[in-house]
Amino acid sequence: MVILFNYINISITLFLISILGIFINQKNILVMLMSLEMMFLSVNFNLIAASVHLDDILGQIFSLLILTVAASESSIGLAILVIYYRIRSTITVELMNLMKG
Repeated sequence: MVILFNYINISITLFLISILGIFINQKNILVMLMSLEMMFLSVNFNLIAASVHLDDILGQIFSLLILTVAASESSIGLAILVIYYRIRSTITVELMNLMKG
């Protein structure tokens, strides 16, 4: 039980750090994407720890599903950032509202 408690504490700490990364640094979109990925990974860490503790494979399957969604989200987000950088030569968040059509 103590080991599960430690894993949950680490997961909550990673989640809170990622929330702080999103709210404190609102100017750099890359740091915001990395904070979002760290948020997904902390949820995965929590699911895997609970899955091992309960001796159930369902949490591990959900974590694989979340990892695939996170990988697709990051690849699409980085592709949009590359195209935006080629057009505007900057990736500041303040100018992202110019993308509205």
